[in-house]
This record gives sequence, structure tokens and C-alpha cells, in this order.
Amino acid sequence: MKVYKRGSVWWFKLQFEGKLYRRSTKHTNKLKADNAAAAFRTALANRNFGIVERKPIPSFNDAMKSFLDWSAEEHKEHISTFRRYKTSSKALLAYLKFKGKPVDQITAPTIEEYKAHRAAQKGKRTKRPIKPATINRELACLKAVYFHVLKDRHNFGNPVSEVAFLPENNEQDRVLTFEEQRAYLAAASDTLKDVAMLILETGMRPEEVYRATVNNAHPDEGYLFNPYGKTKAARRRVPLNSIAVDIVKRRMEAAKGAFLFPHKSDKDRPMIQANNAHTRALKVSKVKAFRIYDLRHTWATRAAESREVDMTTLAALLGHSKLNIVMRYTHPQEKHQADAVNRLEKANAAREIAEAEKRLGTAGESQGTFKESKSERNSSRIN
Repeated sequence: MKVYKRGSVWWFKLQFEGKLYRRSTKHTNKLKADNAAAAFRTALANRNFGIVERKPIPSFNDAMKSFLDWSAEEHKEHISTFRRYKTSSKALLAYLKFKGKPVDQITAPTIEEYKAHRAAQKGKRTKRPIKPATINRELACLKAVYFHVLKDRHNFGNPVSEVAFLPENNEQDRVLTFEEQRAYLAAASDTLKDVAMLILETGMRPEEVYRATVNNAHPDEGYLFNPYGKTKAARRRVPLNSIAVDIVKRRMEAAKGAFLFPHKSDKDRPMIQANNAHTRALKVSKVKAFRIYDLRHTWATRAAESREVDMTTLAALLGHSKLNIVMRYTHPQEKHQADAVNRLEKANAAREIAEAEKRLGTAGESQGTFKESKSERNSSRIN
């Protein structure tokens, strides 16, 4: 191995296993240059024996930046996933006990402190305590950051794996009545009204509606193709009823770009959300607060209660591959539950009567057969 000077910086030249390596040591000091060259040769030898040199352990801020850069590329087709990570990262980066600290020095107790810290905070906009679901999304982001870091084969574990997530009340029981629906739609802007009606008539996810393109709309054939989603079931043809067909045709005629619901400032991008218009519609209509996503719950619940759609078909329409997931989206109302119990009572009573009649009928037939057989025997004796 030869170390030589080019300008003020020392370089080295090394022949290893038939291959020539020529590198700058980036040092102007000869001793440091010698050490750098020797370290490089050691790394080559280690790799030759299957020893992988680990990268330096990053700081939390650097690890988060690297993770978000990766997610932006990895989740191009699932932009909501990247957006969720991006949103969760803000609170994590703002926490002083994480900021600038090497990631291997952040322990499970520190993360528990973060949970308590966030639970004691209030939202800047809502002024209400941070929800457990929000904190859990942030913990999920943190966990993903560590898994990303650990791809470099560091010799420490994922501390988030030792932390229990907060219990959430996942029951979604906000289903609109038809009266609420009419009041809400009357107060909605034209764009929001079309978004809401498509969800209420098809059960699509809001994001699926926002990202619907002219090329994927086939109203004459009665469907809208959704190419997005993490599962094959999510990537599906969505059947359109007559109301949905009219909306899609109207949006197609008005479209000046690729999307049925374009971004306000860029017709070649889809709208991101309709939250502001939704908030205004709720305020004007005075309808009890609900999320736009609850329109999907409303559609699914109505479909289940109608008894016109079986669970397997409902799962396919919603874009789910498992039946148990569908149960999250169906919430029979109290009246519907009472009606179901009454129908079951009548059905059971009818079955009981039918079984009794069948039993009596069978007994009667047997008795008649016995009498007929006896008569025939007596007749044969006389003859």
C-alpha cells in the first residue's frame, strides 16, 4: 500500500485481491492519512471474511430525515402513508429528549415519558387533549424509524417494541340519518356535495374519490376503477348506481386535467382533502360532528341493514379481503337490532309450528297406513 500526496491532501493506492483501489484520505496530516488507509484495508479484509462494517449510529434527527426520504420514495403509490408519517414526525422531532440524541441512547423508559408528555398536551387547533389514536400513530412512526435504521445491522434492538401502545376506542358508531344527510348536503359546497354523494352511493374511501381520474372513470359501463391500495381487494372496480353515474359524467365533462376532483392550484394534482369545506358544512347545517370517512360507515351500515347485500359481497364492495374487517364498518342501529330480534322471534315460532305439524302429520300418516294394512289382512282372510 502506498500513501502519497496530491496537493495538500494525502491519497493512498492499494492492490487487494487483484483489484486496484485509489482513494483520498481527506487528511493533510500524514499520520492520520496512514491510519485512514490502514482502516480501509482492514475493512476490505473483514468483508472478505464475511464481516460487515456497520455504519455510524445516526442521531435521531438524521434517522428521521433518512426515514422520511425513504418513505417518500417507497410510498409513492400510497401517499397517505407518507403523509401520516410526515405528520407524526413533527411531534417526535419537537420532543427535547429525542432531539439530536444518538438513536441507540433512546430507551423504552424515555419513550414512555414521551407518551405521558403527549397525553398531557392539547391540540393547537382543537384545544382538546391529544387522542390515544394520535399518540399511537406517532409511536408507530417511531417504530418504523428504528426498523429503517436497523437495516444497517446495528447491534441494538428496537426500543419501541418494549412499549405498550395506548388503548383506543375504535368503535365507530357515527352513522348519519337521512335527515342529517339532507341537511349536510344542503349546506355543502358543490365539490364537497359531489365527494359526499359518491361516498354515500358507493362506499368508497374519501382518498379513493379524491384520486379518481378521468381515464379510470367508465360511467357508460357502470363502474369506476380504483388502482390504488395495499391489497388486491382494494384495487377494484367500484360499481356505480344511477346517482353516482350522473356525478361522474358531470365531473368528467367539467374536468380540465387528469382528475375528477383536481387541486385548486394545480389541475394535474388531485385534491388532498375537503376538511375545511366539511367543517363549514357542519357549522351551517348544525348536524352533529362526524368525519367525512363516516359517510363510508353510513353506506356500509345501510347496506348491511337492508339485508340486500351479503357480507362477502359487502367486503368486496368496500375493498376488503377479510370479512372480519367489514364488521368495523357495519353498525346496526338500536331500532334495527330490535327489529332483528322481533323477526327472529317470529321466525323461531314459525319453525316450531312447522316442526309440530310435520311431526303430527307423520304420525297421522303412520296411523293411517297401519289401519289400511289391518283392513287388507282382514279382507284376505274373508276371501
